[in-house]
Amino acid sequence: MTIKELNAAQAQARVGELAEVLRDCVEGGASVGFMLPLAAGRPEAFWRRVAEGVAAGERHLFVAEDEHGRVCGTVSLVIDMPDNQPHRADVSKMLVHRRARRQGLAERLLLALEAKARELGKTTLVLDTVTGSDASRLYERLGWQKAGDIPNYALMPDGAPCSTTYYFRALTDSSRGA
Repeated sequence: MTIKELNAAQAQARVGELAEVLRDCVEGGASVGFMLPLAAGRPEAFWRRVAEGVAAGERHLFVAEDEHGRVCGTVSLVIDMPDNQPHRADVSKMLVHRRARRQGLAERLLLALEAKARELGKTTLVLDTVTGSDASRLYERLGWQKAGDIPNYALMPDGAPCSTTYYFRALTDSSRGA
């Protein structure tokens, strides 16, 4: 498995693969901002907007590729922040296709994202995930700090309410991966 950062043209060229990862995650029950049934073209439209954000310098997009070069995971570093938060970035859409889980891809994606954030001079990262999810356990294992839970914050793809946990990570020289 390989981790790569995509430029805007590469992201645009891989919209179909990225959409398949998103589709698989939502169909597998992940609460990542989409509801079932997914409207035709909705995942592709989302990834085209992400590619536009990469082109505009608003985000960095990372992918994990399997042994055949197909996208099987992704995460974004969103750097388009308000003027009073130039030191901060958000982690968005950490997704791993069900066929590629439990192989360390999410950790490798996150470490690549953190390295890019450091390179860009970011010192604080923020993300949110479903409370008690596999993702929350990953973030805690990697040293992310829990900021708090918000009950009934979002819906699962089937419409059931879920709690969301917010995490942050201070990127310093002593942080993991420095």
